[in-house]
Amino acid sequence: MNSGSIIRLFSLAAIWGASFLFMRIAVPELGPAWLMFGRVLLAALFLALVAVAFKRSLPIRGYAGHFMLLSFFNTALPFLLFAYAAQTLTASLLAVLNATAPLWGALIGWVFFRQRMSVKIAAGLLLGICGVAILVGFDATANSNALPAIAAGAGAACCYGIATWYTRLAKPVPAFTNAHGNMWGACLWLLPLLWFIPLPVAEPASQSLYAVLALGVVCTGVAYMLYFRLVQDLGATPTLTVTFLIPVFGVLWGHLFLDETVGWHTLAGAAIVITGTMLVTGFSLNSLRAATAPVKE
Repeated sequence: MNSGSIIRLFSLAAIWGASFLFMRIAVPELGPAWLMFGRVLLAALFLALVAVAFKRSLPIRGYAGHFMLLSFFNTALPFLLFAYAAQTLTASLLAVLNATAPLWGALIGWVFFRQRMSVKIAAGLLLGICGVAILVGFDATANSNALPAIAAGAGAACCYGIATWYTRLAKPVPAFTNAHGNMWGACLWLLPLLWFIPLPVAEPASQSLYAVLALGVVCTGVAYMLYFRLVQDLGATPTLTVTFLIPVFGVLWGHLFLDETVGWHTLAGAAIVITGTMLVTGFSLNSLRAATAPVKE
């Protein structure tokens, strides 16, 4: 892994970790539906410009159903659930809940696809549950009134697990095409909600609008470009390290910009969830070295 890849990896983790910060800033004035529609629309427009610049077409015929199904579980529903949860939970807790997506993927594989549940994977799932329990049990914002928000955050991570399995089983589609079609599909899913859910405030503050812009262009559009470049340069296994770095930046940004308290429970819970995720995904330093080692001819 060269210096350029390391910079891109940490940049991606920092950007995706910041998405929970921007959600916390904008959701009180925009609400979950308008906030997430603005996010996916801006991301779709950004990726459309990238597609024009690199002369990449978006095939609709024969792929419309795929884009709609993928966008529902990979973008529209989890984004909406996280935005709902952001009205109550801290950015730190949201980032850690997001890191449980691989745990949900393993559980879905075991329950619905008869994937073998090894001792290592079972231990990882147990650790992940314990880590979230520590966070929820000791986080001041995670009281009994926050249970719906916690369930929404966990549900969003579960959606990512479903989307991962769908992507594995679906007909292969180029990564950029998937991302581009995914965003337009999410726009179609979220658009009808705007007719029934009014804006919480008549004139949102400029900081909320800037947060939407950052979410759409930077945290979604630019982040996808960084992600694709990392997968191209390093492969899927090393790029998976971003999953473990996102909670670190989510906690950091929440503390620096929202004055969120970082107690022992935050650090311990995040560390346990990350460890559990590493066990479930089979990630290790040895696998990272093997995946990034130069090929000898």
